[in-house]
Amino acid sequence: MRRLPLLLVMFAAVLLLGGCASDQRNQSLITTLNAYANTMRWGDFRTALQFVDPKEREAHPPSALDMERYKQLKVSDYNDDAGPRPSAENEVRQVVQINLVNVHTQSERSVIDHQVWRYDPQEKRWWLMSGLPDITGE
Repeated sequence: MRRLPLLLVMFAAVLLLGGCASDQRNQSLITTLNAYANTMRWGDFRTALQFVDPKEREAHPPSALDMERYKQLKVSDYNDDAGPRPSAENEVRQVVQINLVNVHTQSERSVIDHQVWRYDPQEKRWWLMSGLPDITGE
């Protein structure tokens, strides 16, 4: 008879700890997305590259030409109002509109960035899997 209350307490603890892990993962997502958005708003593409999954960065590194193109642009708006949407376990997707101004011509244009973020449970952090936004308009 005494085992039943003990089992109930243990079951409740497991549920609560599972909820805490989920809350920690969600808080980590919010922190990561805010940090990435702030980095992008400042137009700091070199720092933004550090949010990209290291394996993706190694497999598909941006060329020197790509990095020079990023230097020619200033971000005038980063609209992530739609927010992230879960797409799989440990994965969210987010669609962001980024307005860019060419520093040489002062012309502005928008690009849509389809972001895929993956949570790494071992490192307890979110990684951008989709890479930096495509600014070529192709």
